[in-house]
Amino acid sequence: MDGGGRGCSSEIIPLFPLETPLFPGVVLPLNIFEPRYRRLMADLSALPADSGLRRFGVVSIRQGWEVERVAPAEALYDVGCTAVVRAVAAQADGGYQVVAVGADRFRLLDVLLPEDDSTEPPYLRAEVEWLHEEEAAEEAAGDAEGLVGADGVPGTVPHEVASSVARGSLEVLTGNVRDLFAQYVAEVTRRQVGDGPDFDELDPADADEEPDVATELLREVTDDARGLSYLVASAALLTAEDRQSLLAESATRRRLTMESRLLRRELTLLRTVGAVPVPLRQFATPMTAN
Repeated sequence: MDGGGRGCSSEIIPLFPLETPLFPGVVLPLNIFEPRYRRLMADLSALPADSGLRRFGVVSIRQGWEVERVAPAEALYDVGCTAVVRAVAAQADGGYQVVAVGADRFRLLDVLLPEDDSTEPPYLRAEVEWLHEEEAAEEAAGDAEGLVGADGVPGTVPHEVASSVARGSLEVLTGNVRDLFAQYVAEVTRRQVGDGPDFDELDPADADEEPDVATELLREVTDDARGLSYLVASAALLTAEDRQSLLAESATRRRLTMESRLLRRELTLLRTVGAVPVPLRQFATPMTAN
């Protein structure tokens, strides 16, 4: 189990189950119409805008839709991501149009069900622990284990050398996933809307023409390893289990390694079967650096 990114204490947050996981940095637009979640948005809107508390936890539904009618441990995956509300607009019918952005990953410790005769909020809440990202230290340590020093002893390479090797190998892995994802988007595009864009010929500065979905998606691709890993996880047409595994993975290097394998698998299926299960518009997932 990962350690908490904000210390050892747990925290109770509102919970919003969805059919697919949310990833850090991914934009989440929502049309809120259900009464209990209208109450959630009203409660969040009442909080100070700069408090950092206008957020809720998104968890993916493992089975069914009426989570309250089954044991939450069976209905929900245990790793989710907070959604920070960036914009909320009340509608004439009492609903809300909401734009949120994925932020911090967490693990469910307990799900608190609302009670009919309780003064507690009518929406789900959960006790969670925060999951940290294993970044530079983990990457360098992992690579150092496989290196042999001048004395011939494994693992005795100087830290700065190990760190340099780690950075270099992560850059190679990032470039590999970036290229595979570009091929993947092009393959999906060709099968749905004809010839797809050439990733190397894209000009992000060209704003005169209305970009198609594939071009929009490829323009989100970044050389930042962590950002790229979450873009691929959220945008590729993967199974719920694959996406959940990527969300639960705390190390960027291991997440990218998984994605390299998954993209190669999906490319092989695309080129062999020659079909894509959903329209390309559902394939696009906006990202933000914040």
